[in-house]
Amino acid sequence: MNRKDFIKTSLIASAGWGLFSSMSHGLFQGGYTRDQLIGKGNPDIAGDSYTSTMHTETAKALEKMKAAAQADGIAIEVVSAYRSFQRQKEIFEGKYKRFTQQGLSPAEAIEKIIEYSTIPGTSRHHWGTDLDLIDANAPRPESVLQEENYHGKGPYCKLKEWMDKHAESFGFYEVYTNNANRKGFAYEPWHFSYAPVSIPMLKAYKELDVKAILQEENILGHEYFTDDFIAKYRKDNILDINPELL
Repeated sequence: MNRKDFIKTSLIASAGWGLFSSMSHGLFQGGYTRDQLIGKGNPDIAGDSYTSTMHTETAKALEKMKAAAQADGIAIEVVSAYRSFQRQKEIFEGKYKRFTQQGLSPAEAIEKIIEYSTIPGTSRHHWGTDLDLIDANAPRPESVLQEENYHGKGPYCKLKEWMDKHAESFGFYEVYTNNANRKGFAYEPWHFSYAPVSIPMLKAYKELDVKAILQEENILGHEYFTDDFIAKYRKDNILDINPELL
C-alpha cells in the first residue's frame, strides 16, 4: 500500500466511512436526510460567516491543513464554503434572468449557467464539505477564482503547488480536475472537497430523484429540465469528477 492509499484508508476509518443500510423513514445511506443533501439544514454544519460555515469535520481538517501550509509561508483562505439551497437558488435564478434577458433561449441560458454554477439542490457546497481556496499572503486580483491565477505567473501558483503536494494527506481532493476527458463543470483549481465526509454524502445523494426535487422546489426554468437533460447533468456534472471522490 503506497502512502496515498494509506492516508486515504486511515481517513476513511477515522471518519467512520462505509456503506450503511438502505434508506428508511426518509433517511438515505449514512443516515442523511433529503434536506441535508440539498442544502436545507444540517446539524453538522457550523460557523458564523459565509466563509467559515462548513461541516464540523471539514473545519477540523482544514485547521490542520492551514497550520501546515502556514509553516510553508502560505495562508489558506476560504472564499466560499457551505452554500444553502436558497443561496444557490438566488445565484442560479439571477443568472437565468440575466442570460434570457440578453437574448438566450431558456435552454441556452441553462447550458451557459452550468459551465460553472450548479442548479440549486445539486451543489456539493450544500454539504459543507467543499471549499474554494486562495492564498491570503499573495496579491489579491480583482477576480480571485480564475484559472489563470493558479497557473503560470498567477498569484496563487504557490498555493496550487502546495495543495497538489499536500492536500490529500489532510483528506482534501480537487473536485473538477484539469482532465481533458472530463465533462460537466469547467476546471476549478480552487475547489477542494473533504473526502471522508463528501464521499458518503455523494453515495446518499445518488439515491435522490433529482428531477422531482427540482420540480417540487419550483426553480426558475425547471420546465426545461427534461429526463434527458437530468440524466446528462447527473452523469457529467454530478458524477464526472475526480475519481478519488467517488
